[in-house]
Amino acid sequence: MPDDSKTDYAHKSFWLETCGDDLTPRVSLEGSTTVDVAIVGGGLSGLWTAYYLAKSHPDLSIAMVERDIVGFGASGRNGGWCTPKFSLTPSGAIRRFGIDTAKRMQAAMYESVDEVERVIQEENLDVHWHRGGAMQVTLGEYGVPILEKWMKMYAALGLESHYQWWDAEEAAAHVRIVGLRAALYNRDTAVLHPGRLVRQLARTVERLGVRIYERTPALRIKAGEGERPAVIETDRGRLEARLAAVIAAEAYVSEIRTFHRAVVPIYSSIVLTEPLADDVWKEIGWAGREAVGSTRLSIDYLQRTADGRILFGGRGEPYHYGSRIKPQYESSPDVTEALVRLAKTWFPVLKDIRFTHAWAGPLGVPRDWLPNLWYDPLRKLAGAWGYVGQGVSTTNLAGRVLAGLIAEKEGEWADLPMVQHTSPPWEPEPLRWLGIRYVQAGLARVDRQAEMTGRGPQGRTLAERLQEH
Repeated sequence: MPDDSKTDYAHKSFWLETCGDDLTPRVSLEGSTTVDVAIVGGGLSGLWTAYYLAKSHPDLSIAMVERDIVGFGASGRNGGWCTPKFSLTPSGAIRRFGIDTAKRMQAAMYESVDEVERVIQEENLDVHWHRGGAMQVTLGEYGVPILEKWMKMYAALGLESHYQWWDAEEAAAHVRIVGLRAALYNRDTAVLHPGRLVRQLARTVERLGVRIYERTPALRIKAGEGERPAVIETDRGRLEARLAAVIAAEAYVSEIRTFHRAVVPIYSSIVLTEPLADDVWKEIGWAGREAVGSTRLSIDYLQRTADGRILFGGRGEPYHYGSRIKPQYESSPDVTEALVRLAKTWFPVLKDIRFTHAWAGPLGVPRDWLPNLWYDPLRKLAGAWGYVGQGVSTTNLAGRVLAGLIAEKEGEWADLPMVQHTSPPWEPEPLRWLGIRYVQAGLARVDRQAEMTGRGPQGRTLAERLQEH
């Protein structure tokens, strides 16, 4: 008899469908178990934390509970970029923390990409890693000043050597997109198969002694004190943590009552073509498999997959009242149609090409756009969330930071602003819904006006000012 649960999980994304791992759920937690470190969430944040703790302190007992299966959330549904981009822009970091701290934040992200690559090689993970860099493109003259502004920001941080300016001809030599006017190239970005990464990393930490319980939703999390451990209560048992209960659920943090307003879940959606024939690739180019995104405020992100498909991602469902997360928000025909239409506008050669997959999922946005990486040894609680779509690399940094904090061994990045940081809570409803919906609609309107008039965003609309980060 077929395993229906396995089939359902495979349909959550192309990445899970093709991860090469058995998606049959692991055993659930039954009864009461006590460990040194307990982790809520079977994504990259929790797995990287477990990995670095297990490698540096093999004597620690570590267990993880996941509501569904490993990789069910953003870790198994993202665009497959590992990038030094941070949730906070360089200008935002300079404005809030000063140029020296902004430089260190960026240095931490460059190192994180290198570290992910190092672990992939050391642990022999087959994740289709390809370090081809990233192109931020403009598809109209109005976007050229935006790219120039970004280049000046990187120059202010002393990062010019990491970036190259490509004019229309130079950019088209790499990938041919209708309307391409210029590109800012970053050499420190890789593309990969995130489903393979999260599933193989889980197998790796299990070999290191970490226990993973799937289909085990965390219902309540109670702080510890003194000799009393922190407690994660589930539907069929409890997991007690002598040192730390780590909350690493990204957008799903909003479903935990205590942290309901810590992030808002914002949906991102992806469509994927069938494998393209050689003659189609000849028209498009893209032999270097660079990650590609544009200057649009509504966000887009692309990659050429290892098996010759085009992945086209962008913003998905609008924010739902009360920070609701539901399966029906993952399959909006309107969003899918809009992304397919945009992909065919960029690449007219896709006119008769079949799009075989479409999926979506929520990412976590903190109120100040700064990740929260924290550990309270008195309450025996820790947390890592708020990557705003830059999680493949930032989760690695988060895992190293949390492992250091829990083991009382401060690492190089322990003084960064996101460490021991708690963002202000989002506004209560209905203000939250009204504000976020207003910004989402406003940014889409600015993009449409730029494409129709040729006049780029000026940062003057209220929506632009509200989302500035």
